[in-house]
Amino acid sequence: MFYDVVVVGGGLAGMRAAIAAHDAGVKVGLISKIHPVRSHSGAAQGGVNAALGNHPEGHDDSPDRHAYDTIKGSDFLADQDAVEIMTAAAPGIIIEMEHWGCPFSRFEDGSIAQRPFGGAGFPRTCYGADRTGLYLLHTLYEQVVKRGIGVLYERFVTRLAVRDERCAGVVVMNLHSGEFETIAGNAVIFATGGSGRIYSTNTTNAHASTGLGVAIPYWAGVPLKDMEFIQFHPTGLDGSSILMTEGCRGEGGYLINNSGERFMKNYVSEKVMELAPRDIVARSIRTEINEGRGFEDRYVHLDLRHLGAERIMERLPGIREICLKFRNIDPIKEPIPIQPAMHYTMGGIDCDKDGVTACEGFYAAGECACVSVHGANRLGGNSLLETIVFGARVGKYAAEKAKGEAQTGDSDTLNRAKKVEEDRYRQLRTSDGRENPYEIKDELSAIMVDKAGIFRNETDMRKAVDEIAVLKDRFRKIRPIPDTGKFNYDFLWVTEIAGNLDTALTVAAGALNRTESRGAHFHLGFPKRLDEQWLKHTLYAYSPEGPQISYAKVNPGKYPPEERKY
Repeated sequence: MFYDVVVVGGGLAGMRAAIAAHDAGVKVGLISKIHPVRSHSGAAQGGVNAALGNHPEGHDDSPDRHAYDTIKGSDFLADQDAVEIMTAAAPGIIIEMEHWGCPFSRFEDGSIAQRPFGGAGFPRTCYGADRTGLYLLHTLYEQVVKRGIGVLYERFVTRLAVRDERCAGVVVMNLHSGEFETIAGNAVIFATGGSGRIYSTNTTNAHASTGLGVAIPYWAGVPLKDMEFIQFHPTGLDGSSILMTEGCRGEGGYLINNSGERFMKNYVSEKVMELAPRDIVARSIRTEINEGRGFEDRYVHLDLRHLGAERIMERLPGIREICLKFRNIDPIKEPIPIQPAMHYTMGGIDCDKDGVTACEGFYAAGECACVSVHGANRLGGNSLLETIVFGARVGKYAAEKAKGEAQTGDSDTLNRAKKVEEDRYRQLRTSDGRENPYEIKDELSAIMVDKAGIFRNETDMRKAVDEIAVLKDRFRKIRPIPDTGKFNYDFLWVTEIAGNLDTALTVAAGALNRTESRGAHFHLGFPKRLDEQWLKHTLYAYSPEGPQISYAKVNPGKYPPEERKY
């Protein structure tokens, strides 16, 4: 099976890349292990940023102001040229999605509604109630169907086919048949999403969002970047960690401790309060809980009651529905119990502003990529924007590169890669080991939550590195998986656990090395940002013994580093 451009991942970045490549005139194949409209992009709630200037308080907004807020929010680790590309493209992207039928919420004059979000100088977050990601996802899927783009549903990518640092395609398991297949392409774009399930007991991420999407290219020799920077969303629902959108605070919700105090005034200016950037709000909430000002030593309250039933039902209906179904509380009448939960992977596959990586013919876009537009901390509303801006950009660039190449595929490289996966599958089915892979998965999650969380210290991070290495050794001795033939989800899950282990090890090792505090990485032994030593990206190269770490410069721009105050 051959396509000019193979896109792996059916979320926002993947579908937008597929649309752009198709519109550039090449044959596109879109591979997704789940149906595209089930992708985790659909769980994004609060909105997507663009300097439209529609809000009464936002008429002076501009792409430059958006860029400055993003760079400051990143704690100056973002590459400024990439940020400016993203913010300049943002208004056009929103209008394009509107023209394609995305049902954005509206102001009374009919313009697209915008709300305040954390770390933003103006209210620039465009939204569709609190289901923005879902609306965008369905809008793009309609465009995929309209164009007749080939979608390979429920194919599970397990390996890149690479020879001489040139990507020839991918190996997939067709879950419908249980057979391995090769899919050749002159360009392969990974848009596989985030790695949240390495923190599986405390994450807002869907079960499909594992570390495998970055581990597959990592194993194939493509470096990862800035993996130590993990965003904890301030407001995950207590008990399940389901996302309670930043839109709750953008609409005016309060964070309250057990004394009934709006405690954010103790951490940032009263002008900002609950709308500080996420890393600051998450640390503030965790401090309140750690110092005994939470409820049941576990959570604080997100209080929406003063907003009134009409506003909650109009702008936050999904939040109310989740609270009713998962906690049996009505936020119109009761405060919501929340605690920080792992939410976003700022790092990912090392690539440039066109998605180009160290492997010829292999590209990355979306959360699995590290361009880097988020640096050490992402602003709310910028993730949906990144997926569409860079999905479109990378899809077009890859298509133009693939156009002039022969449409034959490197069958030798693909067949060798397929043979490796068939042998691995056989070994997993006939293993004489006794380790339970799902216990290893749970132990990994506990290590990451306990030792690589919001507040980090050298002792815990060193233990995390050592303990993950032990888990990797135990994983080599797992018990055999069943041979179910079709839809062998044990094979899928075990492969994802292998990816989680190596991805988690990059997070822990990078965090241990970075002896400063920057953005979402807060080192208790080094609580200050140290630009002279650490204004640089971390790069990870795979080796069986563990990640080989090096560093690369940050692309500077017109905004020099400054103290980050809100």
